[in-house]
Order: sequence, then C-alpha cells, then structure tokens
Amino acid sequence: MTVGVDTKPLKDEVSERGWEVDPDDEWGVAVVTTVGRQLKLRREAVGMRAGDFAKAVGYGEDLVYKVESGQRIPRPEYLDKADDVLGADGLLSAMKEDVQKVRYPKKVRALAEMEAKAVEIGVYECNSVHGLLQTPQHARALIEAAQPPYSPDDVDRMVAARLARRSVFERTPAPSIHFVLEEASLRRRVGGTMVWQRQLEHLLEAGQLNNVSLQVMPTDTDAHPGLDGKIELLKFSDGKAVGRSDGLFNGRPVSDPKQLRILELQYGTIRAQALPPRESLAFIQKLLGET
Repeated sequence: MTVGVDTKPLKDEVSERGWEVDPDDEWGVAVVTTVGRQLKLRREAVGMRAGDFAKAVGYGEDLVYKVESGQRIPRPEYLDKADDVLGADGLLSAMKEDVQKVRYPKKVRALAEMEAKAVEIGVYECNSVHGLLQTPQHARALIEAAQPPYSPDDVDRMVAARLARRSVFERTPAPSIHFVLEEASLRRRVGGTMVWQRQLEHLLEAGQLNNVSLQVMPTDTDAHPGLDGKIELLKFSDGKAVGRSDGLFNGRPVSDPKQLRILELQYGTIRAQALPPRESLAFIQKLLGET
C-alpha cells in the first residue's frame, strides 16, 4: 500500500486537547475501547505500520496508539480518513455516531438524547442565555468563568458538547421550540463586547426561524413563577412529557401528569408575562444598536 506524503503538521496531544476519555463514564470507555480495537485490527489486517498510518491520516504516531488503546476519542474525520486509508468500505465511518456521543459528559448526553426526540421544547432561563442558543465564544466564556476553574481539556469537551446539542435545530421534521430569556442575561456582556454582539445577532437569527419562538422577560415586570429558577418542558410524539424546575420537586425531572400540569401552568404564566416574540426581537435589536 502506498502512503502519500503529507506536508501538513501532524495533529498531536496539544492540537487534540479535549478528546480524552472520561474514566468515570463506563459506557464511553467501552465504546472508545471497542472502536480503538477495531481500528487496530483493521490496520494490522492490511499490513500497515502505525507510523505509516499516522502520516496517512495526519496524526502523530503516539496519538494513533492512544486511539487504538482506547485512551483517546477519535474525531469523526479521523474515522473517515481511517476508513478510506484502510479500505474499510464504510465500516469505520459507521462508528462516528456512537463515538460522537462519548464526548458528551454523561449528564449532557442524557439531555441531548431527550432533546433529539422531543417534538416540543419549552425553556425559561433566568441567569444566562440558554445553552441551545449560545454561540461558541459565549459558551466558552461562561464555562471558563466557573470556580474552581475547569481544566483546558474539560473546557474544550464541555463547549463541544454544548454546541453539539444545537443539532436539534437541524432536525426534520423540526421540533417546536419556545424560549423565554430574562432581559438581564441579554445585557450581560459575557466574553466582551464583540462576543456579546455576536450572541445578540445569533439570537435574532434563531428567533426568525419558523419553528422557534423567542421571548424576553423585561426586568421591570411584576413577580412571576420563574423567579425560583429555570424551567424546562419536553414533549414527545407518543404523548409523554418530562419537565424540570429549579424551584419545584427538588429540581428533579418529573413525568407525573399532575406535576407536569403545575410546570405547564408556571411556564404558561411566564410566557404570558414576557414580551411577545415580535416585540422581543425588536428589543434585542435595540440592545444591539446601543453598542
């Protein structure tokens, strides 16, 4: 097998930061270990040395060994290149879906799976822009502000996981998504003026989608049920639903019809008190013009 010469620098530990396996995620460890074993078996089956394979896919040899031993999560493009170089006829590329999920922290993975199945999503967010609406720079600034601080690898992993959830906007058929955001969170210049401006622009773009309703809760409004914290409601095609509120049921997800009715009442009251969608977009546009 002839290996082409690639003059581009090989990806190493630094450039691939954030693709480590969480040792506490048993399912994730099992997936990455299995994928790594399959990559190694395929490479050895075609008689290709690790060094030659590393050059062919554009990775350092040490990183290839770590992927094959289950210590690193391979990027989707890594699997595509490996599939092509090793002539796997799509078998290696087919593992991308499970591998991509491994990069989500366990808690985020469960939420992303529910969002991916929901036909209707309703969210009231009181302290920040909701994760589904955050730009990459805004998400990074929020995560980096945590104390004690996360490691650079953890920050990269968490940002990637948060952004991956935005695939919910690309689903067909698209779910109906409703957001209510507090005015104060829109005025907070997270990440600096440029990042803040881009975040407001992104909200305007999202709010104009046919399946998205975006409302702003003015700070000068009367008290409302959301003052106790965030509220989330997800409804599914089979008629089932799940919801969560920071201020009710100890913050646990609930699916009992009686408890869900309470959450729906609270969320409906919040939406009724917030600015209508058209006025909300005009409000965000006004904020953007004040910069």
